[in-house]
Amino acid sequence: MSYNWNLDKLYTSFDSQALEQDLKRITELLDTANAFTNTSFSSTDNAVSKLEKYIDYNNQIGDLWTILDAYGNLNYSVNTNDEKALKLIERVEAIMPNMTLLEVALQKFVSKIDNLDDLIQASPILQEHAFMLKENKAKSQYLLSEQEEKLLAEMKNTGSNAWNKLQDATASSLLVDMDGEQKTLTVVRNLAHDKDPEVRKKAYEAELKAYEKIDKVSASCLNAIKGEVITVAKKRGYASPLEMTLVHSRMDKETLDAMITAVKEYLPFFRKYLKKKAELLGHKNGLPFHDLFAPIGTVDMTFTYEETKDFIETNFNTFSKKLGSYAKRAFDENWIDVKPKEGKVGGAFCCNIHGIKESRILTNFSGTFSSVTTVAHELGHGYHGDVLSDATYTNSDYPMPLAETASIFCEIITKTAALNKATKEEALVILDTSITESTQVVVDIYSRYLFETELFKRREQASLSVNDLKTIMIEAQKEAYGDGLDPEYLHPYMWACKPHYYYADYNFYNFPYTFGELFAKGLYAKFKEVGSDFVSKYDALLMETGRNSIHNVLKTLDIDSHSSDFWRSSLETTKEQIEQFLQY
Repeated sequence: MSYNWNLDKLYTSFDSQALEQDLKRITELLDTANAFTNTSFSSTDNAVSKLEKYIDYNNQIGDLWTILDAYGNLNYSVNTNDEKALKLIERVEAIMPNMTLLEVALQKFVSKIDNLDDLIQASPILQEHAFMLKENKAKSQYLLSEQEEKLLAEMKNTGSNAWNKLQDATASSLLVDMDGEQKTLTVVRNLAHDKDPEVRKKAYEAELKAYEKIDKVSASCLNAIKGEVITVAKKRGYASPLEMTLVHSRMDKETLDAMITAVKEYLPFFRKYLKKKAELLGHKNGLPFHDLFAPIGTVDMTFTYEETKDFIETNFNTFSKKLGSYAKRAFDENWIDVKPKEGKVGGAFCCNIHGIKESRILTNFSGTFSSVTTVAHELGHGYHGDVLSDATYTNSDYPMPLAETASIFCEIITKTAALNKATKEEALVILDTSITESTQVVVDIYSRYLFETELFKRREQASLSVNDLKTIMIEAQKEAYGDGLDPEYLHPYMWACKPHYYYADYNFYNFPYTFGELFAKGLYAKFKEVGSDFVSKYDALLMETGRNSIHNVLKTLDIDSHSSDFWRSSLETTKEQIEQFLQY
């Protein structure tokens, strides 16, 4: 079994003829499509056939773009020193302005059509893409002029995209001095799971010290990116970057507010868990940040990658053969890049490549049970893409909050299976791991939401210094974690190690995780209630994520996203686990 992913289905090398041909082909397609919209979209005559042709162009271009974009970024993510990968990324980014022009042309065209609903009913192709067409009509109110849109797209490549790449390269190449050795940041952060408390504390202290080498660069990147976002949001007419994010997420403020309301109500239960864990580890003033992921219990639950593969395949099959088969294929065909290495980015992600109907997954596997659930999580993302592989490219693009649905659902399958087979001692380890991960997704994510809210508020006035950013992060952690954490041991540099803050197109890349966690738990409860009949409904729901609003996707299962009661019911499942943990 290989621990490195195989990208040959994309291209065999950066010098391959197929790669150059595809770069030429996408450029030609875009030129042809833009020429078509420039002439045909000048009037609304024969609008049905024009929209059908636009959709065909968009699907062809989108599928090809996913392949080109993936090849550069996947190679770069495992080796940020790969100059050929970086050059390809820049070549693909140079294509983006013309893709933006195509989208702008559509929005302007549909804004002039008064009877769009009637036209949609006249064509099966338009019916299939009805949501996309209506969404673009609604978004047309935020359009700038064609020249401004093109300029923004072009400037982005030397603006936020460039700053993002600088932060990626800076963080991934950061070496941490620890015990006389230099270790990668990912390796040191993974030591937070070490069973030796001295190792965990040393790793935490070394990590914070290491950020001093890059904090000014990271702060410059963050200020530049967020400043651009604020400018663009205002120019387009959004009330705030948060409103812009919600519109792009197909999520309304009522849903976000209902969820946040429930989260705040349940924070005291998470704090009880943290204080109990602190007590079990011998701390008296709350849990130090360096012990958030400390293993509990005497059982050393470690897994080889081969054991992880067998465990996940077996238990995914208990939900559905389709899910199990997907996981087997991903493992067998080497879709996963497994272990940490110098130059590789930290964390984990899944890249769904619609153009080849496959996915590629990056992890930094360390052998802990948390590593096992991370693999399951990313395979869940891949399965979501697999379900949508028969949809058109246009209908395969789902918003960030729904992106975490299948991933966290697969985590729950894995954790539940492990608990069902565990001894009492193992159950404590699994229970702690599960609650720890829920604490991250609910409490820590809430702190990141608070941080980003304050960051945007203050960035409107001026750039923030390193000390400003550290202070805001500490205050956000105190508000979210309360007395659950020891105030002497927090993490002031969380803004420097989380790449999500540096994506100009994905602001507030925090609350989608909470949404995914709570929504997935609600779905799993329905699965336990309904049984195997739920599987087809689950797949149908995933298919709907690319062509509907969040509120309406949830309504397919009679869930009201505007009601805090649904979010409370999901949080109750974690509360029950916490109460069980408190008995130890």
